[in-house]
Amino acid sequence: MSDKKKKKLSPTQQEYQKFAQDREPKRPIFLNCVRAFFVGGLICVIAQGIQMFFITYYHFSQENAGNPTGAVIIIITVLLTGFGVFDHIAQWAGAGTIIPVTGFANTIASASIEHRSEGFVLGVGGNMFKLAGPVIVYGVFSAFVVSLVVITLRALGVM
Repeated sequence: MSDKKKKKLSPTQQEYQKFAQDREPKRPIFLNCVRAFFVGGLICVIAQGIQMFFITYYHFSQENAGNPTGAVIIIITVLLTGFGVFDHIAQWAGAGTIIPVTGFANTIASASIEHRSEGFVLGVGGNMFKLAGPVIVYGVFSAFVVSLVVITLRALGVM
């Protein structure tokens, strides 16, 4: 609670806030950071292994192996979310599972699972795209802005 809000509380409410704060469990910040680092790194190592699999056994170039690697990671994340495993991993690892591909796939899959009782079109489809829409719009808009910057820099002879 901010100091500004604390000043507006009555003395009894302030006393309760202090009481509640004293009994709040302390968060292991360092341990949480270590877990996030290792789980995020492990996800990236797994993705790198999948990419090397595509390069070695299917003779993809390094650039072309990225798309099927992303698709496999998305499929794995959606399956783990559907079986309820990804939620346990995310609860233990915290921010380590928010790597863009896995975090986005988990969000979409969770929304579709949560709203399946409302039907496939209005429940699953509607709520799934409520979450996907802003992310896709932000990605497209960001790409547009970056391309304008690159075109401008090239026109000025900087690049």
